[in-house]
Amino acid sequence: MLEFGTYPTPVECLEQLSTAKATLWVKRDDLTDPLYGGSKLRKLGPLFEQAKSRGAIRVATLGALGSHHVLATGVFGKRAGFSVEAFVLPRPQSPHVLATARASVAQGVRLVPAASYAEAARGLALMAAEGAYLIPAGGSNLLGTHGLLLAAAELAEQVRAGLLSEPDLVVVALASGGTAAGLAAGLLRTGLRTRVLAVPVAEPMKVFAHKARALAQQLALHSSRAAVSARLEFDGRYLGKGYGVPTQASERALREAARAGLTLEHTYTAKAFAAALDRVALGRERNVLFWNTLSSADLAPLLDGAPSELAPEIRRLAHG
Repeated sequence: MLEFGTYPTPVECLEQLSTAKATLWVKRDDLTDPLYGGSKLRKLGPLFEQAKSRGAIRVATLGALGSHHVLATGVFGKRAGFSVEAFVLPRPQSPHVLATARASVAQGVRLVPAASYAEAARGLALMAAEGAYLIPAGGSNLLGTHGLLLAAAELAEQVRAGLLSEPDLVVVALASGGTAAGLAAGLLRTGLRTRVLAVPVAEPMKVFAHKARALAQQLALHSSRAAVSARLEFDGRYLGKGYGVPTQASERALREAARAGLTLEHTYTAKAFAAALDRVALGRERNVLFWNTLSSADLAPLLDGAPSELAPEIRRLAHG
């Protein structure tokens, strides 16, 4: 089986951000791979394995401009011997967004502009008709999400080994839904009592929450579908003005994370970390675990050979 990354990823106690009532922990999926880490690797392994078994040499996916999923697909798709194409959608501009998009180009990804998700879906359908293997946004289909079942089992082993206390709550960002769904179903299977708090980072929040809940129910044993729904919670208060737009809470979370030695960004992880900090402050859960899904690897090596500027049709997708 194709596997990317080194596991188990570490767990750490963030003592300086804990309180007398609640302890904050972090699962360091940012360290899955020294070249480019993050939780995306857990989904890409089974997806690329299926692509190889079907004889594909070309994979296609989609994401917003500067998508970490698109970059990870490019990095590990190249490692697995695939050519990679990705439809990219408009997104608020930032230096990080533009650098990540340039790194994707440097890894050989052919970026194709799309004005809407519907336009990207039509383009992907045409690529599939030409023989490309399609990877959904975030790698979040039933197959890709199985990688998070293994992640939940990994966490359970770390709890049983005494590396951390059993979390009452795992906090993770919610977009395509696969990470939250896989963890909720996987933690239920392990016998841990841990709940998952999914923090939406894009609209429509209800659609993404519904997808995550449906995926979790598919991954759970039939008799446990109601139980897995009860394990998966959503909190939409951290989105702010929209996808990729910083909030006061995410700005604070970014600073607090840096003080604890963590690298976050405003689109996903800072908003989820803001929720984790608030749950620690409330003190209702004794142990809160933030699952860091972002790669903390230096982007510079992936920018080797990158264009100094994105093609105009791609650059126009970044808006103020």
